[in-house]
Amino acid sequence: MTQTAATSRRKRRTSRLLWIGLALFVLGSGPLLVTILLATLGLTRDPDPNPVGFGILAFFTFWPSVILIVIGIARTVSKRRAAKEAALECRSGGRI
Repeated sequence: MTQTAATSRRKRRTSRLLWIGLALFVLGSGPLLVTILLATLGLTRDPDPNPVGFGILAFFTFWPSVILIVIGIARTVSKRRAAKEAALECRSGGRI
């Protein structure tokens, strides 16, 4: 009973919403966090920068990304549990 790599990947595949949420988080909050990190390390000309544009971008993308990540995790866990139950049901011959 060996599984092919494609079947194994399909079972381990995470929800698309999870990936979209992670990308939104990185692209939305990343520039602000990088600017803060660079200022803290003293790598910017201004020791106290005011990244208003990056702050507004983070403001509008943070909570939607967190919501998408949570929904994606819930969907992934739900699909994996359903697949696990279906596999157990197949092995038992339909008897529970």
